[in-house]
Amino acid sequence: MKENRQVTGRIFDIQRYSIHDGPGIRTLVFLKGCVLRCRWCCNPESQEFQVQTMRIEGKEKKIGRDVTVEEVMEEIQKDSRYYERSGGGITLSGGEALCQPEFAKALLQECKEAGFHTAIESTACVPYSVIETILPYLDLYLLDIKHRNSDKHREFTGKSNTLILENAKRLALEAKELVIRVPVIPTFNDTIEEIREIAEFAAALPNVKKLHLLPYHRLGQDKYSGLGRSYLLDGYVPFTEEDLKPLILEAEKTGLCCQIGG
Repeated sequence: MKENRQVTGRIFDIQRYSIHDGPGIRTLVFLKGCVLRCRWCCNPESQEFQVQTMRIEGKEKKIGRDVTVEEVMEEIQKDSRYYERSGGGITLSGGEALCQPEFAKALLQECKEAGFHTAIESTACVPYSVIETILPYLDLYLLDIKHRNSDKHREFTGKSNTLILENAKRLALEAKELVIRVPVIPTFNDTIEEIREIAEFAAALPNVKKLHLLPYHRLGQDKYSGLGRSYLLDGYVPFTEEDLKPLILEAEKTGLCCQIGG
């Protein structure tokens, strides 16, 4: 639609040739802004909506730029043949892409009209009325469920999980495909009991068949110093697949198809 192509949003990156965050070869569009402040966030430059300056390898770089849907589509369409051959497509990420709902909706609608598979990686920590606007143009919702305990969720992310869990229940009924993803974080949710609680919640959701455990890593740690911020999980080492085996085995007891990574 012509009017969609002039809708403006703020992004901080477009990553091509990704094999994560959905099936096949994908293009990931990272939107600025998030309602959570997860201690382990690997994209801290995504959290604030405003354009920022981050120091990278001794040089200052501007993070965030305003673009139209048309400009993003020009970049996306460069790899259309890879989407066709691999069953891939487009994934919106962030930050939280639904903090810019008009832009997210317009971009997803244009992608669907172009025949591309669409996905979003999201916390669903927004009113469900926002989520409803994108569902007609969305093939896959990758939903982060970080913890079942609201107090601990608030301690590590800055917000309660109540809205997220309620939205998950509705998404399970209304999304075309819903996959639950769990970032496994030291001292936060890395025990068998905590993973079991999340897996049992996911398994009870209608039409949910898959759960992904995403191992903690420190790939974004240097960004914190570049932004003049402290990294609150400094000193914790990344998990290995061997570390996560007991958690996967526990999650599989629910009957879900479980995997490490997404």
